[in-house]
Amino acid sequence: QVQLVESGGGLVQAGGSLRLSCAASGSIFSITAMGWYRQAPGKQREPVATITSGGSTNYADSVKGRFTISRDNAKNTVYLQMNSLKPEDTAAYYCYADITSDFPNNDYWGQGTQVTVSS
Repeated sequence: QVQLVESGGGLVQAGGSLRLSCAASGSIFSITAMGWYRQAPGKQREPVATITSGGSTNYADSVKGRFTISRDNAKNTVYLQMNSLKPEDTAAYYCYADITSDFPNNDYWGQGTQVTVSS
């Protein structure tokens, strides 16, 4: 069994910061891409930031310069540092990982953590 467990969401005022964490556990052979997606009410899930095992990153235009994705390969953990938060960043944030394990599935998602930014 492979699991992704997220933490770090919450309520913050506009201009504030939050740091999300997502730890993968279980029978893991290797993890390639990891990332964060978000879904606001009534909208489709969208990519926020991704990072490869080598550290290459990509960001949505809406968060460039404000969010930073990083990972600790030894801990199988990915982070999202969110600064200068805006009300439009309010959404459920989901962690994603491409994991090679004992199981045929490679795509794993966290349970989601709510981020609410008040104006």
